[in-house]
Amino acid sequence: MKIVRNIIILISIIIIIFVLIFVVYPKTKKVYYAKDFEIEAIISKTDYDNDGIDDYTDILQGAKKEAKNKPKYKSAYYAGGYPPENEGVCTDVVWRALKNAGYSLKDMVDEDIANNVEKYPRVNGKPDPNIDFRRVPNLKVYFERNQIILTTDLTKIEQWQPGDIVIFGTSHIGIISDKRNKQGIPYLIHNAGQPNREEDILKIYNEWNQITGHYRMKE
Repeated sequence: MKIVRNIIILISIIIIIFVLIFVVYPKTKKVYYAKDFEIEAIISKTDYDNDGIDDYTDILQGAKKEAKNKPKYKSAYYAGGYPPENEGVCTDVVWRALKNAGYSLKDMVDEDIANNVEKYPRVNGKPDPNIDFRRVPNLKVYFERNQIILTTDLTKIEQWQPGDIVIFGTSHIGIISDKRNKQGIPYLIHNAGQPNREEDILKIYNEWNQITGHYRMKE
């Protein structure tokens, strides 16, 4: 019984620490923004969906909506390509964010693959519109070929702007937030199944799974 009680106590302590680190602390720590570092926020000259909001702001707002909705992390194959709104993985954060600005990432990726299939090793010569736009290696090729390529150096904080897209290795992807930490490094909006989908983890994640791509939609 003593062993069981000690195990229960240990588990309880672990749960408390987890809640403090991933739930309580992120809500109480001070948040900074570009203006706190005299960084000029870049506003897109394009309003693709004609809603009166520039593209970069639209993309950011779309990513924040996804973070707030917090869909269950589930990796699956879906006929038609799109998962239900309450399910998703890291790549779904991106296409949903772009959709908020009027873009169909699926259509753009499918078209580029159809016209340049040899450029997409992950496709292996067999395009599959049901999944290709939800695979990080394919998105990396697409953004490298079609959008603005930016620095991967986190010390150049002024070059990291809200609505930018960031890729880690060939396995994870997310959207840059408007929130920043005290060093000026922006928060990351992403889905790895974690409690907080908008969090100060960009530097830590980079140490674990190096940033290999940083992109911005062309105007």
